[in-house]
Parts: sequence; structure tokens; C-alpha cells
Amino acid sequence: MNLYENLATQLKDAIRQGTYPPGEKVPSVRRLSAQQRVSQATVVAAYRLLESHGWLEARPQSGFFARHPESAPPPARTSAANDGPCAVDVTELAVRLSRNTQRKDLVSFGAAVPHPDYLPLKDLRASLNRCLRGQADAGSRYSFPPGEEALRLRIARRAAESGCHLGPDDIVITDGCQEALNLALRAVARPGDIIAIETPAFFGTLQAIESLGMQALEIPSDPATGLSLDALILALDRWPVKAVVTVSNFSNPTGSLMPDASKARLAKLLAARDIPLIEDDIYGDLVHGRERPRAIKAYDREGRVLLCSSFSKTIAPGYRVGWIVPGRWRQAVEHLKYVGTMANATLPQLAMADYLADSRYERHLLRVRRTYADNLARMQAAISRYFPSGTRTSHPLGGFVLWVELPEALGMDTMVLHERALAAGISFTPGRLFSPQGRYGNCLRLAAAMPWDSRVEGALAVLGGMAARR
Repeated sequence: MNLYENLATQLKDAIRQGTYPPGEKVPSVRRLSAQQRVSQATVVAAYRLLESHGWLEARPQSGFFARHPESAPPPARTSAANDGPCAVDVTELAVRLSRNTQRKDLVSFGAAVPHPDYLPLKDLRASLNRCLRGQADAGSRYSFPPGEEALRLRIARRAAESGCHLGPDDIVITDGCQEALNLALRAVARPGDIIAIETPAFFGTLQAIESLGMQALEIPSDPATGLSLDALILALDRWPVKAVVTVSNFSNPTGSLMPDASKARLAKLLAARDIPLIEDDIYGDLVHGRERPRAIKAYDREGRVLLCSSFSKTIAPGYRVGWIVPGRWRQAVEHLKYVGTMANATLPQLAMADYLADSRYERHLLRVRRTYADNLARMQAAISRYFPSGTRTSHPLGGFVLWVELPEALGMDTMVLHERALAAGISFTPGRLFSPQGRYGNCLRLAAAMPWDSRVEGALAVLGGMAARR
């Protein structure tokens, strides 16, 4: 074994034993070089080896930080028990579970909603006050589609971060990303039409499909790389798919990230078949690394990708500021928006535009990206300690949700586990909610969107113990 490999093994053992808990900075290259009496090049090689295996995270201008690469992620799913389109019936369950997220007595891993401590509320209040002082009548006037130009301009400029070249007239403001998804589906499909979705899928997408009387066609996805394009092609050859919906950047619930080559291939193959793609990019800004991933929209040359997003996961969910880039369906989306809700609230749009006018948002993102990466690492480490042997999780590179798969041999249905957990003051989202056919009964989604403390760790310990008892 080489010298740097010996050093890497020593540090890995220290992380595993808790000397350096997940999220804590490890010694600098210079310091460890002096401590171990080895060259700095040897330390760098050891750190890079640990980074490649998931035990360290390099942060620009900050150094290296401990992580815990829990057990291997769930395997890619390449087939389904029933591979045909189906009706969707998840809303009743989703509404019932969402009520629990409002309970203050729970340790909530169920809601994918940022804790107030992770939102720039002070800066946002200052922006709102400036708007009120400068435009006293702003709150009394309608903001008809496509929405406030100042906000659309800021969004268009930021779109370059995801590889998209947009103008303000390409954008329609919506009441959050959920309305954007609904508008996109209504613009491109009709009741009874088949919508291809990745599986497991965000239940908000399933609810939209259900409410519009459409059918869902589950396409297998990989927990690391997202939607299986080969499986999608087979489905398109067999079924009259009207549209495809995907979350290419840090999907909910697995946190998968589609490679750029796959994004380009997906855009090209759907363009060749004249099938619209609805892309949900709500988590794209929450990458844990150095570079924000590109959207599939960046590879769209003919306006066939409808890009949906919002600031609900990064700035303020309660402001309900979202948007859609509808491409060739712009006129239809504006009409549907107007006849549906007529207008958006004006003040939140103006406040958001003011907040985005300088570098405050970028500084905020730098902070929360690190925080969510640390929280997920801590959560993964806790699962490896407290959950049954054989439990597997996803490895998100962005966002703040974690997909957990309990060993099937346990025979544990996470719907049953959910009821037991509620009685103990803990909430999470059962896996069945992410499939229109009720798959993933042994899975659950956890959100790492709250400050980490002993109460959070204790709740995971209790949950893990419950999962081990059938």
C-alpha cells in the first residue's frame, strides 16, 4: 500500500469513529503534512482519494470537510411489475400527510420545505420595505400575465447559470412551481392522455396528472443518473405518449442528477418525435458542488421544453413566486394562466426582483448549499448507525431530500411505519406516495431541511429502531 493510501485509511477510520463528524473540517494540507511528517503532495493525494470515495468534500477556499458515504445506493430499476399507463389516485393520501407537516409537535422529515433559519428573510423584508416606500400603490394593482417585467428580467439573467439563453418575454410568472407544472400539462395534453414520468416521481406531479384526468406511465430511473432513456424509448415505441415530465437536476425524491450527455440526448430524441418535455428544475440552484448543473432546456433548439421552477426551495416558499418558460406554448400558457387565476400577487414579485438585483442571492446560495450538504451527510451517517443492517440510501449531489430503502426481508411497510412514527412525534413521507401504482412500500423519503441538533439525531435513532421491529 502506498504512503498516501495508508494516510487515507487512517483518516477514514477517524471519520468512521467520529473523531471528525460529518460536516466538520479536517486538518489543512499543510497541518497534516507537518503532523504526519509527509509531503503536502502525499496529503493532497490522500484527500483526493477520500473525496473520490465520498469520505471528504472539498470546498473552494475553505478546505476539506468530513462526509460519511453510507451503504451503497439503491440499484437502478430496469423493469416494473406493470409497465402500462394507469390512472393516478394519490391526492387524498398526499393531503392527509401534508397536514402533519404543519404540526409543531413533530420532528418533521416529511416536508421538503426549508427551515426559516435557511431562508434570507431579513434581506427579503428589506426588499419588500423598499418596494412599499418606492411604489406605494404596488399592492393595489393587478399583475397580469406574463408578470412583472423587473422579475422576469432577473430570472432571464440568472438563466445563464443553467446554460439557458432567455429574454424576459420568454418567461411567465406563476404561483409557485406547482402551478407552472399544471399549466404546462394543460397546455400540451388533454384528459385521458398518457404522460411519461420517472419513477419514483414527485407526488406533486402525480397530483397534477390526477387532477387533469390524465394517465401516468412510469419510466424506470436510476438513483444517481435519473430517467432511463433506453426504457423511455421502449415506452415511446409502445405507447402514444403525449408528454414527458422529469426532474433532471436533483430529483425529488432520489436526488438524482442526469448527466449533460443524457440531457442533450433526451432533448434530441423527443424533438425527433415531436413530444414536449416538461422539466421541473426547482432544486437546480441547490447543487452541493462548485458548478450549477445545466437544464435540459439549454439543449432545446425548437421550443419543445417547458421549463418550470420557483424560489420556494431557496428564498421563500410563502411568497409563491414561480415561473415557466413555455417555449412554443407561450400563448396557450398565458391564456390558461389568465382564465385560471387572472394575475399574480404584485408585491412578492417586486420584492423578489429587488432581492435578486445584486449578489445577495449568490451569497445566500453559497451558505445553504454547504448547510444542506452537511445535513445530508449527517443524516446518512445516522442512518448507517441506527437503521437496520442492509438499509440503503441515495447519494444526492444537490437539494436536501434523501431516499431510503429498507431491506425487503424486514417485511416493513413504511405506511405502517409512518403511523407508528407519528405516535412518537416523528413524520416522514412513505415511499408509496411516489408511485401511481403504490410501489416502493419499503421506501421512505426524508428531508434534511432543518438545523441539525440532538433532537433531530434522536428522532432518527427512534425511527431506525422502529424500522427494525416488524
